[in-house]
Amino acid sequence: MNTAPLQGIKVVDFTEVQSGPSCTQMLAWLGADVIKIERPGVGDATRKELQFAPDEPSYYFLQLNSDKKSLALDAKTPDGKEILTRLIKEADIFVENLHPGAMDKLGFSWEAVHALNPRCIYGTIKGFPVSSKYKNLKAYEPIAQVTAAAASTTGWYSGPDNMPTQSGAALGDSNTGMHLLIGLLAALCQREKTGEGTYVYQSMHNACLNLCRIKTRDQLTLDRIGYLTQFPQYPDGKFGDCVPRAGNIEGSGVLGWTYKCKPAGGLDSEIDGNNYVYVILQRGAKDFEAACKAMGFEDWLTNPDFNTADARDRHKDAVHQRIAAWTADKTKYEVTEILGAAGVPVGPVLSTKEMMTDESLYDGNTLVKINQGGAIGEFVTVGCPFTMSNYQPQYGPCPSLGGNTDEVLKSLGYTDDQIKTFAQNGTTAPLAEPKK
Repeated sequence: MNTAPLQGIKVVDFTEVQSGPSCTQMLAWLGADVIKIERPGVGDATRKELQFAPDEPSYYFLQLNSDKKSLALDAKTPDGKEILTRLIKEADIFVENLHPGAMDKLGFSWEAVHALNPRCIYGTIKGFPVSSKYKNLKAYEPIAQVTAAAASTTGWYSGPDNMPTQSGAALGDSNTGMHLLIGLLAALCQREKTGEGTYVYQSMHNACLNLCRIKTRDQLTLDRIGYLTQFPQYPDGKFGDCVPRAGNIEGSGVLGWTYKCKPAGGLDSEIDGNNYVYVILQRGAKDFEAACKAMGFEDWLTNPDFNTADARDRHKDAVHQRIAAWTADKTKYEVTEILGAAGVPVGPVLSTKEMMTDESLYDGNTLVKINQGGAIGEFVTVGCPFTMSNYQPQYGPCPSLGGNTDEVLKSLGYTDDQIKTFAQNGTTAPLAEPKK
């Protein structure tokens, strides 16, 4: 029995780079038939971005486009428009992430696609909500982060490194793709009731903002009382009108911080500088007692400067300094073992290399190995982030540029002669350069 959730769903993927392809790849992994439209002779921009070899697609492209079909198509030509029209008439979902106005100019706006196929769901990714004064800006990952207040609240809060800092996580790109995925799946459920497709608009700004929810909580609190007890600036520093940067605090009221350890050797090297551990002191008395006993800080249990959560908030620096001295002669793994056994929230700061060499994570979903074949061979990528009790995605290779063009065109009813003509007139292959 095929339990793929999206079995039989046809997707026209008019996206490139990261935000759109991350969404359509997940649709493919859930069983949808995804046809990726790529410019003849050029393809998705990431095919040649950050390449490890000049004749091979980059890992950037490979990690975002597995299990799709590639149709080389210039949708600006008359034949290209006709081919795309036929695809849309058979599609359940059409997804695009071009710059504002591009699809309208091409003739495939939401209104046009809806007229062609009222059941087709139209998903679009843009930089900003349509109500935004920045809606016409060309948006990239950092643009989404800086305009959604992510960067202004991230980074160090004092010294020369006190500047807005973007996250290492793709809050504006892959995160936007996952937000659009939610909307598309909801639209599929809605169509079961209405029989009609809908327009799903997802902005990078809003996807990023959705992950900054607690910062809006902090702004409300700051506006109300003028300070934030969980921040390093409390109680001695000054708060301005806006939520400040806060270094490595946990953020929800418990006392969390990153502490340096001695290098463990191997992948935890002094050169890479990831010999740190994150430790959280919970607010509850029993939890705090367990942490104190694990670290040998029993004197804190009777010291009024530390034996209540509010007192610890007022003496953060002293707390951080003492725990830092305790972790300094231990590896991050040793600290994790000691405190983890005591029920203290703790975790080692892992590098990408440490994580990717953890065989326990190759569980069929967390990290997966895909055999691309040829000179590339096997590569690692992040799999489907959730598990289903009755379905396991099968992770296949990425398509070559235009590798499924003939297959897709024949499925649409085009003859061999027509397919040959499309290749010759620039619709599915670059036009031959004139002889000199």
